[in-house]
Amino acid sequence: MSHKAPSQRSAKQPAYFGPVTWRGLVEWLNADGVIDDAEAQRTIARCAQAESRQHPLERLAAVAMKRASDGKVLDMDMLVQWLAQHSGLDYFRIDPLKVDVGKVADAISAVFAERHHILPVQVTLTELVIATAEPFVTDWVQEVERQSRRSVRRVLSAPHDILRYTAEFFSLAKSVRQAMKQGAGNNITASFEQLVELGKANKALDANDQGVVRVVDWLWQYAFDQRASDIHLEPRRDQGAIRFRIDGILHRVYQMPIGVHNAMTARIKLLGRMDVIEKRRPLDGRIKTRNQLGEEVEMRISTLPTAFGEKMVMRIFDPDTTLKDLDGLGFSLHDAQRWETLVKRPHGIILVTGPTGSGKTTTLYSTLKRLATEEVNVSTVEDPIEMIEIAFNQTQVQPQLDFGFTEGLRALMRQDPDIIMVGEIRDAQTADMAVQAALTGHLVFSTLHTNDAPAAINRLMELGVPSYLINATMLGVLAQRLVRTLCKNCKLPDDETSRDTLDEIVKPWKINGDYRPFKAVGCVECRMTGFKGRMGLYELMTIGEAFKDKVTQQPSLESLRRQAVVDGMRPLRLAGALRVAEGVTTLEEVLSATPPLS
Repeated sequence: MSHKAPSQRSAKQPAYFGPVTWRGLVEWLNADGVIDDAEAQRTIARCAQAESRQHPLERLAAVAMKRASDGKVLDMDMLVQWLAQHSGLDYFRIDPLKVDVGKVADAISAVFAERHHILPVQVTLTELVIATAEPFVTDWVQEVERQSRRSVRRVLSAPHDILRYTAEFFSLAKSVRQAMKQGAGNNITASFEQLVELGKANKALDANDQGVVRVVDWLWQYAFDQRASDIHLEPRRDQGAIRFRIDGILHRVYQMPIGVHNAMTARIKLLGRMDVIEKRRPLDGRIKTRNQLGEEVEMRISTLPTAFGEKMVMRIFDPDTTLKDLDGLGFSLHDAQRWETLVKRPHGIILVTGPTGSGKTTTLYSTLKRLATEEVNVSTVEDPIEMIEIAFNQTQVQPQLDFGFTEGLRALMRQDPDIIMVGEIRDAQTADMAVQAALTGHLVFSTLHTNDAPAAINRLMELGVPSYLINATMLGVLAQRLVRTLCKNCKLPDDETSRDTLDEIVKPWKINGDYRPFKAVGCVECRMTGFKGRMGLYELMTIGEAFKDKVTQQPSLESLRRQAVVDGMRPLRLAGALRVAEGVTTLEEVLSATPPLS
């Protein structure tokens, strides 16, 4: 049979129907000018040496053919996109976050999907979008249209994605159905707005039902795979919603019956050694598990009673978090050198400030991890312990036992510490204990919630710390924010970014350098957001003699800020503008995350 595809057929040539072959794909690639004659012959010679059960696209991707136009290796994405264009279909990169698993699993049976190597990816009232890796096999279309009573639109996707997500989606849907069946399809729980339905079964799902166990296991592995930092389980009136926070943005992942949602919550509480029965007050717990690579991952769990039941948030801690260097955290060379000098001081107080979720914990853990050698005793008192680190001696406050930060610090002082980390300075007593610890020869790290670094000094004064004690103990303050970083796969030079705005921020500081701003575009790698990952912006203020004079004589915020700048502090907005100039993030991200320059 001829391997001529639609884009290559003449009026006299017969249409090609049937599965693609590796030899046919090579001929089409050569005919389209994607690969030259020499590369086609080399590929045919290599593939002819041995038989393989791989899909032809996977086989050719493994051969690493070089594109004629620029010499780039043709990977799977390039091959699938080319074949989609070649066959007249749309290319579709399967994003599990954008697939309604419940609907697609109900569209066709798992057996039918596996037999024909297809996967529904979108379902509307009139249309069923189905991913396939075989553009010229259509014998299944009529049967699907008849069964679903919808028109079928075929799209082309990578064969390994279809295989993987077919197994995952149908397995998840089966587990949810099994869980509902075990729970008689309904689970009425005490909530603020109770809907009483008479005549229905009221059997609660068991947290140890196999369907529930599988759904929870899927949830965690799915979150790790998607780089989620938080998992939200949110009860609604009729359904439970699952959302992931990825790069600071929440994404809706899945909706499931409220009975399954409540059983999942109970299962996670059980694994987190929390009181499964108690649903009237907030609870905290933690779980340690492993990701797909076998690395240990810690999750901090928090529950909260809401109008429709118990809401749960799981904070996921990256196993590499405490091993990041300063460049990995986002420190510029200017601030990295000053920070390293600061944290090597033998005693004093170093504060990290910023709003919740700005990366303070990551900065502190990464710094302490490098300082925690065999020669020093690093002790922490936290609320709660964010991540378990074997190099530290970690203590968690327990307010119900009258054991807060003040009591924890007082106890640590009798434990022969060298370096102390206090989770947060919240009141005058904790501030006083931190000062006393620094005065007695200890290096103390802690956090505050202030807009910028100079404001931390005013905050300490408001808590009652005298200016002479601030001058005697304070070494420096690091303020920080997190911004999304541009996707390296799709970002493009941005000629529209206001050079005037960048000049207005950067030029007064007499910093030389070329502007290379880029803009967010969006691709399948970043889920069409244009961003992938986050980085820190830092404002480091060190305490020198001139600054101490200001604290004593003129402790206004503006006066302190001006002196800090003279001493080398670069404000957060300047740090962000420099990252924009480097093409790492966008001006919009920086302006929304940082306070304005005064």
